[in-house]
Amino acid sequence: MTARVEELRANLTAVEQRIAAACAAAGRPRADVTLIVVTKTYPASDTRLLSGLGVTDVAENRDQDAAPKAAECADLTLRWHFVGQLQTNKVRSVLRYADCVHSVDRLRLVTALSNEVRKSGRRDLGCLIQVGLEGDTPEAQARGGVAPARVEELAEAVSSAPGLRLDGVMAVAPLVGPYAGDPRAAFDRLAEIASAVRKAHPAATMVSAGMSGDLEEAIAAGATHVRVGTAVLGARPPLR
Repeated sequence: MTARVEELRANLTAVEQRIAAACAAAGRPRADVTLIVVTKTYPASDTRLLSGLGVTDVAENRDQDAAPKAAECADLTLRWHFVGQLQTNKVRSVLRYADCVHSVDRLRLVTALSNEVRKSGRRDLGCLIQVGLEGDTPEAQARGGVAPARVEELAEAVSSAPGLRLDGVMAVAPLVGPYAGDPRAAFDRLAEIASAVRKAHPAATMVSAGMSGDLEEAIAAGATHVRVGTAVLGARPPLR
């Protein structure tokens, strides 16, 4: 276990240096950016080690993996982010551990989240609008995300839904469409959308963007949260 701790410590240090350098290059304080470690496919033991190394925010994208892991780590002071596509039949389970859902992309999901938050008795749930930047391509539907033209409508729905708190927006650099291969342009577009959302909803300040391969571009474009997995935990084992 000692070897794994040292591996994670070294990886976290390297990622921290990248984030700090990107913030400096963008003229932003390091405190402006929160690191979310994406722990998907890795065991709860790694999540526990990360907590011991000072990580405060972790993310998962599949409820069937996240739910038992979160339960095993319930004694830790962690903020759990759900970042995968969320089916309405998984909402109740996700609400047992998630502090923030980054993948709100349709009105039906807003209704389901709001209903379950009220039933659960919890105070509220942070929500990010997932913006799809793939354009009019077959991949757009498969990857999730609402078209930029519909973000305002969905943001208003989240903001007015009982039990939900509109925290901001999220996107993944697209592999197809007008921004394929150009993460900085994609994140600049997300920044424009985020600015428009904040005009109507000033408290919606989160911009979740950037992963292991493009966190610098995301920070340059104004990301407040970067979702990093491989650069911290190593190459992922195949999904089962």
